[in-house]
Amino acid sequence: MQPDMTKELSLYQLWCKNATEDPDLVRELAEISGDGDAIRERFYCDLEFGTGGLRGVLGAGTGRMNIYTVRRATQGLADYVKESFDAPSVAISYDSRNKSDLFAKAAAAVLAANGIRVHIYRELMPTPMLSWAVRALKCSAGIMVTASHNPAKYNGYKAYGADGCQITLEVAETVINKINALDLFKDVRICDFDQAVKDGMISYITADVIEEYYKNVLAQGIHTDVCPDSGLKIVYTPLNGTGNKPVREILKRIGIQDVTIVREQELPDGNFTTCPYPNPEIREALELGLRLCDEVQPDLLLATDPDCDRVGIAVPDGKGGYALFSGNEVGALLFEYICEERTKLGTMPKDPVAVKTIVTTDIVKSIAKAYGVQLIDVLTGFKFIGEQIGLLEEKGEENRYLFGFEESYGYLAGTYVRDKDAVVASMLIVEMAAYYRTKGISLMQARENLYQKYGVFRHSQESFAFEGISGMEKMRELMKSLRTDAPAEIGGLKVIGTADYLEGTVTDKLTGTVTPTGLPKSDVVAFRLPDHASVIVRPSGTEPKVKAYYTTACRTMDEAIALENKLKADTHKLLLG
Repeated sequence: MQPDMTKELSLYQLWCKNATEDPDLVRELAEISGDGDAIRERFYCDLEFGTGGLRGVLGAGTGRMNIYTVRRATQGLADYVKESFDAPSVAISYDSRNKSDLFAKAAAAVLAANGIRVHIYRELMPTPMLSWAVRALKCSAGIMVTASHNPAKYNGYKAYGADGCQITLEVAETVINKINALDLFKDVRICDFDQAVKDGMISYITADVIEEYYKNVLAQGIHTDVCPDSGLKIVYTPLNGTGNKPVREILKRIGIQDVTIVREQELPDGNFTTCPYPNPEIREALELGLRLCDEVQPDLLLATDPDCDRVGIAVPDGKGGYALFSGNEVGALLFEYICEERTKLGTMPKDPVAVKTIVTTDIVKSIAKAYGVQLIDVLTGFKFIGEQIGLLEEKGEENRYLFGFEESYGYLAGTYVRDKDAVVASMLIVEMAAYYRTKGISLMQARENLYQKYGVFRHSQESFAFEGISGMEKMRELMKSLRTDAPAEIGGLKVIGTADYLEGTVTDKLTGTVTPTGLPKSDVVAFRLPDHASVIVRPSGTEPKVKAYYTTACRTMDEAIALENKLKADTHKLLLG
């Protein structure tokens, strides 16, 4: 039986009549005329404004990213901001993705038409520099136009609060309700961008704001004085994104002169022609960088994602090649480095605090214990790390914050921004490598030293795609079954505890004791196994995927990998049948 297409066809006709500003959309609407499947795919639902903002495939329709869905979402945000702030203002930045500049200007024009002052960067800038602008300019909110590391067909935007952190769950709910009440073509106020600039409603962010950001990044250095004479050699790729200028500038300022850029990935390119999936977590995105490493033989390969909030690295493996380090490994190395060196220098804050997400490596617990650092676990998403900084700030204790990171290559030292920052992370990684180099220690040896001190912790993750209209329903059913029919063992190990973050409960399977998680509700299920092993499952908040996170802790890496393979095999059966 064919689905009823009445609603979709009505919307399609409405768009053909009204969506005339963007020639690409006009052409796409004409091309899909008479194609029921294509029309339904674009109009069967609205593009959802999730807990952090928008993200979706570029194109025509209510379920796609385009100037009309961007304007509607921005009108909802504008309605919230006007209700909540006197003399409201919003900062805007954007990355290198296709139509990012167009969407940034579209959002700015909506805000200006609603009487909200807008501060926008003159050129593409990283996500952390948006967070900084919100705080530095004392804005009511912020918008970062980006789809992070998604493939080129995607774009989106993240919404920020006045604290420079992504908006809270409560604010997101308010904004979502306001957006849902709006008619996309009738209820959105717009004005001419250039005229709003002339009228002073939209202004460009000045160089002094950018300079203050750089000063705050540099202030997080510990041993940057060793960098100029370290002889450190770097290969860097911004993966055609926003990191090109700020990362190179910060490396220059700490005295790193020998930096070779991956030329094919140097300049902005929204098509990401040399890395279809511009994610520094995956080897394919780093292939050109690794090839250049074979020629240049650097001490370190750095790669930042398109909006430059995450960074990946590769280092000489001692066998003539280069080894990629995971986000967990880099985060643990940075945490150990910061703790050890600040302790030596006597610059450790009183009662220091570090923050990690629940899916991030437990080796951090051992490091925190060794240096007397209070460790706080939060839900997946860097906004929850930023939130903890804000809570410290409310008590006048923000200086206690030492470091925060998540396994997906996001790190932050300092409290000047409230989101992960690949600029400061790149600086600290390079500084750490330079400092260890002066001590005759490679990053490979530093990692081995970490394992010898705290044990071998192995972490990995997998994504399972659930595409199409039925994908979301399959994901919901899968998560439901994991709760109602939890496995007794995984990979031959007994499940000794579970955590259901949607219910907010932690269950000890050995004693039957149930305790609260103490965290906001989130669609995550965790299975705790003996000897620090675990499997955590959650649906992605931005893509039609379910993610599984694996942890094993053993005496050797070979043992950890062998156990991980057993966990994966059983998890595949659970998730794929």
